[in-house]
Amino acid sequence: MTLPRLTVVNGDTPNYTQKSQYDTFSFGDPEPCLDNRMTEYTGAFLDGDGLYCPPVSLYGLYKLLGVNAQHAPILFFKRNMILKWLQPNNLLSRQTASRFAFDYLWSANGYLQIVKNRLGGENKLRHLPALRMRYTNEPGVYAMIKNDGGAIRFKKGEVIHIKEYDPAQGIYGLPQYYGGIQSALLNEDATLFRRRYYKNGAHMGFIFSMADPMMSTEDEDKLRNAILKSKGVGNFRSLFFNNRSGKGDAEKNIKITPVGDIATKDEFERIKKISLNDMLSMHRAAEALSGQSSGDSPGFGDLDKITRSYYNNEVVPLQQEIAQINEFITRANHIDFAIPNYSDLHNDDLAG
Repeated sequence: MTLPRLTVVNGDTPNYTQKSQYDTFSFGDPEPCLDNRMTEYTGAFLDGDGLYCPPVSLYGLYKLLGVNAQHAPILFFKRNMILKWLQPNNLLSRQTASRFAFDYLWSANGYLQIVKNRLGGENKLRHLPALRMRYTNEPGVYAMIKNDGGAIRFKKGEVIHIKEYDPAQGIYGLPQYYGGIQSALLNEDATLFRRRYYKNGAHMGFIFSMADPMMSTEDEDKLRNAILKSKGVGNFRSLFFNNRSGKGDAEKNIKITPVGDIATKDEFERIKKISLNDMLSMHRAAEALSGQSSGDSPGFGDLDKITRSYYNNEVVPLQQEIAQINEFITRANHIDFAIPNYSDLHNDDLAG
């Protein structure tokens, strides 16, 4: 088998090398798939500065907020549902409660600093970003990592820490959605792969084949340049093939052969649907309320019943978790939540 007479890579000018019975050139190089960004469960341990490292990478969990179209929006939705019924409180502003609640949802850890007045009374609660907070080797003492790598240590009892329970260690919380991270990454990888696949134009590719030994080099160049000029973002990446041996079907001298694989499209849609269902499951999200749709049902159903059920089974438990703040402040400053008319709950159930 002889070498190709010329090869065009990425649309460069044709480089003529040697005569051959077979004349081929192609557009576009294969694109590598992106590597997954994994978080690893390592357990909490002390570093050289006397700070306990979180069991998972908090920065990794933070980056996951942009992993797909569902993960962060569902967390924001749950944050909004917590705040919707929050009663006004001079100690805890709505902005502080919003940041604290969202930290608790994405990292399973929420931190507040108790700011006291000159008389030692509680003046306000200040939000401390979970991404930077660490527990120290001093009992009851927390620290916040600064931009320069140093740490600000707070006084004992000055920081309120609300966290999810983790059976492996009791220092930090572990997000409930942790088991669904693989599905979130698969959703992202499928989207990025499909986007690159589309930009490469591979799904629109074809083979332009001929069997004309009499075609002049000048005519070949004109045809080749015409195909080359059609190249662009999202356009064809195609292959030209001229069989100069003359052993071809004279009645089918020119043949266009599509090479796009429809199975890739079907697989992409299947992955997106499965991973979306996983996202809804891992967050226990009601698709009718959170703006997500799996496409499995023609409608959303009775929204009043769905809202009532979601409130009772998901919102109230989250409010009770947030209400743990009351264990660290005086009763006069306890936070509380209003109860909608359709709920069967009583104020005592949201204990403050």
